Amino acid sequence: MTTLQRNVICSLSAVLLAAPQLLAQRGPVTESFAPVVKKVQPAVVNISTTVVRKSPGRGEMGPFDFFFGPGQQQQPREQRGHSLGSGVIVRADGYLLTNSHVVADATDIKVVLSDRRELKATLVGSDPQSDIAVLKLDVTGLPVLPLGDSEKAEVGDIVLALGNPFGIGQTVTMGIIGAVGRSGLNIEQYENFIQTDAAINPGNSGGALINAKGELVGINTAILSESGGNMGVGFAVPINMARNVMDQIMKSGKVVRGYMGAGIQDVTPALAKGLGLKDSRGVAITQVEKDSPAEKSGLRPGDVVTAIDGGSVETSNALRLKISSLAPGTNVKLSVQREDGSKAELPVTLAQLPARDGETKNDPSGMKQKGSAMEGVTLEELTPRIARQLRLQGDVTGLVVTAIDPSSPAAEAGLQRGDVIQKVNRQPVATMSDFDKILAQGAGKPVLLLVNRGGRTAFVAVEPAK
Repeated sequence: MTTLQRNVICSLSAVLLAAPQLLAQRGPVTESFAPVVKKVQPAVVNISTTVVRKSPGRGEMGPFDFFFGPGQQQQPREQRGHSLGSGVIVRADGYLLTNSHVVADATDIKVVLSDRRELKATLVGSDPQSDIAVLKLDVTGLPVLPLGDSEKAEVGDIVLALGNPFGIGQTVTMGIIGAVGRSGLNIEQYENFIQTDAAINPGNSGGALINAKGELVGINTAILSESGGNMGVGFAVPINMARNVMDQIMKSGKVVRGYMGAGIQDVTPALAKGLGLKDSRGVAITQVEKDSPAEKSGLRPGDVVTAIDGGSVETSNALRLKISSLAPGTNVKLSVQREDGSKAELPVTLAQLPARDGETKNDPSGMKQKGSAMEGVTLEELTPRIARQLRLQGDVTGLVVTAIDPSSPAAEAGLQRGDVIQKVNRQPVATMSDFDKILAQGAGKPVLLLVNRGGRTAFVAVEPAK
């Protein structure tokens, strides 16, 4: 026997001798999760929706028009589509959690229970920013999935994903938690995902991610995939975040988030060196909005926030999530390191996040009302994500046309979905407030728009409705 062979045998023996001790630290390994699945499966439902949309007509753009240019102008026609997803019963009196994108624009929502009953569901409210929606069934005595504490979820924990992949029926897959606190994926505006390799496929959206105890720790939301199918990287909204959204929707029908009014970014090693910091912990303040809570507190560009209410802050996403989870009017204390090396404790009274970022899906949008030259036009403030989708170069600002009535004065003047309005009556606009103020000054008069369409600018003159 060679020396190498003896070393291998010794190493294997050591592993086998240590295995019982390692397993004892985390408890015995179960041979089957069937008891857990039988207990929780009745609380996971299948969801099917009907969506009625108009095909592109005059002044409207189809889903590929941003890339290939508008197609032939035609009268809009109604198109009926169907989609499948999953949901989780969280209250015996008929309340369900699912994804916002599962029920987006649905005209009819049908829920199929584990006992094969088919029930019509009502949308209580939806928050696209976190991709959480709350549905209500007109029935009581339903099986409920107990809510866990996603803050206690750890990398390496065994989890099960339940849902209706590809519409084939209720399915269970197993994996582990690969990461917690995942963000920066540009899937949603508020990201704090649990990452798992438990197979998640189309149709699993809105389903349950449970721990080995059978507690709901996340709502399955998205996958990273080049093929459209599972590749071992799936994401779930932590149940603590989903519960906060649900509580607000059930209380007031919408989600209200705290707002500080400061631009923030992570402190990289290079930035830490430039700011004279000892390490790269904390969040740098890049700008402070005028008359915002941040400005009133004395926060300044160049400050580095190291803690909030005594809890350390490591990333800009963590600070953003913390602020957004608090109610307007909440008082918080920021621990700050200033550019001159001094430290300060700054009290901040949070305001309400402007509706453009915090509004729920069933809230009123930027639809211009009757009597205005912009009647029938729905606008949204341009974000970096939308700018990338429109393939705009440079620092383009303005309001993007997200929908337009083909019979409206603006459509007749040539305004199209996807246009970015940069100026109104020769005055620049960056917010809905800017737009409404300028529009009010010229009520009843023609409106001159400077629009950016695919990187090229042009004027569009809109006559008021007669």
